[in-house]
Amino acid sequence: MTSPLRIAIVGHGNLGRGVEAALLKTADAELVGIYTRRDPAAVTPVTPGARVRPLDALESDADGIDVAICCGGSRSDLPEQTPAIARFLPVVDSFDTHARIPEHFERVDAAARAGGNVALISAGWDPGLFSINRLYGEALLPDGDTYTFWGRGLSQGHSDAIRRVPGVAAGVQYTHPVPAAVDAVRSGARPTLTTREKHTRECFVVLEPGADGAAVREAIVTMPDYFADYDTTVTFVDADELARNHAGMPHGGFVIRAAETSAGTRQVVEYSLRLESNPELTAAVLVASARAVARLQARGETGAVTLLDVPPALLSPRSAADLRRDLL
Repeated sequence: MTSPLRIAIVGHGNLGRGVEAALLKTADAELVGIYTRRDPAAVTPVTPGARVRPLDALESDADGIDVAICCGGSRSDLPEQTPAIARFLPVVDSFDTHARIPEHFERVDAAARAGGNVALISAGWDPGLFSINRLYGEALLPDGDTYTFWGRGLSQGHSDAIRRVPGVAAGVQYTHPVPAAVDAVRSGARPTLTTREKHTRECFVVLEPGADGAAVREAIVTMPDYFADYDTTVTFVDADELARNHAGMPHGGFVIRAAETSAGTRQVVEYSLRLESNPELTAAVLVASARAVARLQARGETGAVTLLDVPPALLSPRSAADLRRDLL
């Protein structure tokens, strides 16, 4: 039996705790350390006996780690942390700012190649699983249109973005698909929809004492890449209401490819997710991705990759023979 994959978690928020939960259900991987910018004594692991270390100890501990899973936010953490870590360790992240993935990829790729490591970026359910389904739809049904809808659900990345707005003490953001747009797509009609016609965004925000609510609202609704292209509502609530009504992290969505395979023959292919915990599903994808990264690293490959580049079998703990027997 091969040794378990040795995983380090970088960051211990909702996503980091989700990675711990995923590892507790993964037979071929184990947690060897949690690395944090906070005081390690203030971190309470989910895993009994888990070691918590300061983030700046990660490089010195690298010999005992196979893959680092970065669990920070996409707005400011991952653009710095992932390339820095890729210089001395194989790494996985869940960078989810779609418009900035190409530039993030280039920076991480350069760092990973310099360090002789593999780095898998933007692993999660979108980007990630939905990206794969968009690819399949386009490849199999070339005369068609692909539509992605998210929600109703709480977005971790967008919630993190609003919490970083000056004057915001806490907050969450929900994405809602527009029902009329979904119905039109499912009919096979292939409508042309703008970003604003497909989704709305809803924010619940706790202000810091003395903060200017109007300025906070303006900063949120005009934020590029996150809210500027959507009809966005901002509702101010107190901390008790936020904790009472918005503590859960549900999410979901669907990818639909509407196409014709011959004149008048419509095909509609849909892939959907309904999640009680957004971070725990994202974390599960990160752990499977770490397995693939370790295998690519063992082959001597280097540089950045995404789930679009990874053969599906590399994500599974099972042998190729088992997969052929049971899943084909």
